Amino acid sequence: MDDNQFIIPPSFVQLFIPQGKTRPSEPRAVIAQRYDLCEDLAQMLVETAREKLFDLSVTESEVLVRIHAGLEADSTLLCADEAVWVVKRLAEILSWPLPDSWQAAPDPRAPR
Repeated sequence: MDDNQFIIPPSFVQLFIPQGKTRPSEPRAVIAQRYDLCEDLAQMLVETAREKLFDLSVTESEVLVRIHAGLEADSTLLCADEAVWVVKRLAEILSWPLPDSWQAAPDPRAPR
């Protein structure tokens, strides 16, 4: 099956491993579905982020902070950890630095 060849980055799987545990709290199918949503969202936000950088004349980090705020404002789509992951993945895709406040404490769940 194609699902067996679908690779979910460990950084995303980590979002589903409760602190002190070693196994995800959700089945692979659920994690794969959530990963697909988050990866697609990060990819879709690339053009928006570039436009905001140009339109608002702010730093790349400020664009990421604003996108994160927007994602967190609607908690019906993503949980807080997924919103952070999406923004970190977006930064990775764009080769943009993360906001300074996010770099102070490295998150082990960071994309790749």
